[in-house]
Amino acid sequence: MTREADLYPPIKAYLTRQGYEVKGEVGAVDVMAVRGDEDPVVVELKKGFSLALFHQGIDRLAMTDLVYVAVPKGASKAADRALKDNVKLARRVGLGVMTVRLRDGHVEVHADPEPYRPRKSKKKQSKLLRAFARLEGDPNAGGATRHGIVTGYRQDALKCARFLAVHGPSKGSVVKEWTEVPEATRIMAGNPYGWFERVDRGIYGLTAKGRKGLEDWADV
Repeated sequence: MTREADLYPPIKAYLTRQGYEVKGEVGAVDVMAVRGDEDPVVVELKKGFSLALFHQGIDRLAMTDLVYVAVPKGASKAADRALKDNVKLARRVGLGVMTVRLRDGHVEVHADPEPYRPRKSKKKQSKLLRAFARLEGDPNAGGATRHGIVTGYRQDALKCARFLAVHGPSKGSVVKEWTEVPEATRIMAGNPYGWFERVDRGIYGLTAKGRKGLEDWADV
């Protein structure tokens, strides 16, 4: 079974090769490395990522800006995905990340500690703003409804279903015009909720499941 102490020799050797004087268990820290007049490097060792490890690392930032967390390197795809997610989290709180491959002591630095500067995604922002504009009213106030989260897509599907419930099978272009849902035809053709059926070319009707859906979502 891996022990935190198993990580120390490879970490010490790695830092020593870079000209640091390294000592373990100094005060409250697992590993401390000093090189000349530079800020000290602190490394916290753990058998795996955890919220406690990040809390510990954040506490050490009061001592120095150069704080790393170090864990054993996993060998599975799941471990790789978890590492990627935890490196992302570490960057957001200003921590560095090291892993140790225990079979040969190889140390890899995945992130150096530095202030986090998030990069904004215009694409994600635009998508979020479109979803906001599409959603009518504030149907999810205080959390999800009894049916779940109400989306703008769901609201548009309900408009189409209500039109068909009154007027019967209709052309997609007619539903689009009367409901003012630009994607009416695509919604009915895609039929993600099982509410619609194509009764002829370009003509859609309401299924029994669709009528049940109108009853279930009558309050939306």
